[in-house]
Amino acid sequence: MTLLMCLTPTLIKSDEGIDVLLPLPISLNLTVLTDPFSISAASHDFGNVTNENPGAVLCPSSPAEVARLLRFANGDFSFDSESTSSSPGFKVAARGQGHSLRGQASAPGGVVVNMTCLAKTTKPAAVVVSADGTYADVAAGAMWVEVLQAALARGVSPVTFTDYLYLSVGGTLSNAGIGGNVFRHGPQISNVHELDVITGKGDMVTCSPKLSPELFYGVLGGLGQFGIITRARIALDHAPTRAKWLRILYSDFSAFTRDQERLISMTNDLRVDFLEGQLMMSNGIVDTSFFPLSDQTRVASLVNDHRIIYVLEVAKYYDTTTLPIIDQIIDTLTRTLRIPSEFMFMQDVPYFDFLNRVRNEEDKLRSIGLWEVPHPWLNMFVPKSRILDFHEGVIKGLLLNQTATSGVTLFYPTNRNKWNNLMSAMIPNEDVFYVIGFLQSAGGSHNFEELENLNDRIINFCDNSGIKIKEYLMHYTKREDWIKHFGPKWNDFLRRKMMFDPEKLLSPGQDIFN
Repeated sequence: MTLLMCLTPTLIKSDEGIDVLLPLPISLNLTVLTDPFSISAASHDFGNVTNENPGAVLCPSSPAEVARLLRFANGDFSFDSESTSSSPGFKVAARGQGHSLRGQASAPGGVVVNMTCLAKTTKPAAVVVSADGTYADVAAGAMWVEVLQAALARGVSPVTFTDYLYLSVGGTLSNAGIGGNVFRHGPQISNVHELDVITGKGDMVTCSPKLSPELFYGVLGGLGQFGIITRARIALDHAPTRAKWLRILYSDFSAFTRDQERLISMTNDLRVDFLEGQLMMSNGIVDTSFFPLSDQTRVASLVNDHRIIYVLEVAKYYDTTTLPIIDQIIDTLTRTLRIPSEFMFMQDVPYFDFLNRVRNEEDKLRSIGLWEVPHPWLNMFVPKSRILDFHEGVIKGLLLNQTATSGVTLFYPTNRNKWNNLMSAMIPNEDVFYVIGFLQSAGGSHNFEELENLNDRIINFCDNSGIKIKEYLMHYTKREDWIKHFGPKWNDFLRRKMMFDPEKLLSPGQDIFN
């Protein structure tokens, strides 16, 4: 650990032409790391596509440390009475678990704020469930799995989750936080009561829909552009104990989407708690591990025969009070889908194990060296009105014609009315739209450039066909692409930037205002 202490910070050009931060004044009283391990750890992310060295890593023990750093970066030299310099202007980015894809949480030559340090020192704990169990106050650097564990200990749970739980709360709230519960409860940003935020100017603000709403709505889905979230008040509800987890196989795309759309429209007791979809393609790895051993060969043969099988994945949660009727509910639910029973497969698992299911996939990939590889993922929202065209042109026209595919393709609908349009996150302007994720990995025989080229061709097809997608977890490098992405929200986005981060210091890795 290195504590930087000198009187005057400056920026110099590295050999690569990047501004590199030199030491900060001791009067700032910050714990700043510059050792090679800390710098290296903060220079890359899950995407493994970029490598951007920060000048330093801040390991804060309180939000006040982050505020002091940002006020100093803005030119507040009350910490250094001898200085007559102009604003240092170094960039600052918050980093949780580093699960971004293309350096979005990087700060080349600037300061990366390690939010896990803050979570570890939060008092009385990183996750505090309210006395009545209706909400939890959570340090932004805490992981969702930690929120779930603390809530379950009190018999409650958040209502919406990402598929992977080992992400920081602040990280997902800065994007949206989507998964199989979003059709029913909305994204994670729709389930926040209150935030503590440090603006780009270094102001510490508590905000909510009624208290500083401009900041509250701007930060949620705001890609880290207006402030650093340090605390979030997350909505909780009664926790079930188990899940009936089903995967249903379709060879017909229209039937697959019809049933998905029917299920997300239900409001009675038959409605499911979780809904997603996946594509199993003959030119990819066909993972049959979910299915009974006696059926795995048959499932693989179906994929080979049809070239593509559409997998509807749903879950219905239950506990001791609903135990007597859960089997009846599942029977009625499956009969409404009119799918032969030989194409339905079910597991009965603990609630936590269901939510933590992707951890097992991570362990498998780590064991064969395919976790820490480049992940040129492409995520998007596609309007329902064009989903048939998208399927014909992208899935059948591009993916199935690849020599081989790598990774998982997610494909499922959700409801627009579960999103709050006041927030910064962008979605298509239709009542129902599809979440599409091409979660490919450039490991083994799969070449990174080939996967990047495939992504480009998918985007080009959508552009040329007039399919008005909205990318998610995107990384544009041209201002006009960001203006197009935010559309009617761009002027508000720009106004909020000038209001809360006028020096444009925050989250430079997003490449919005650089």
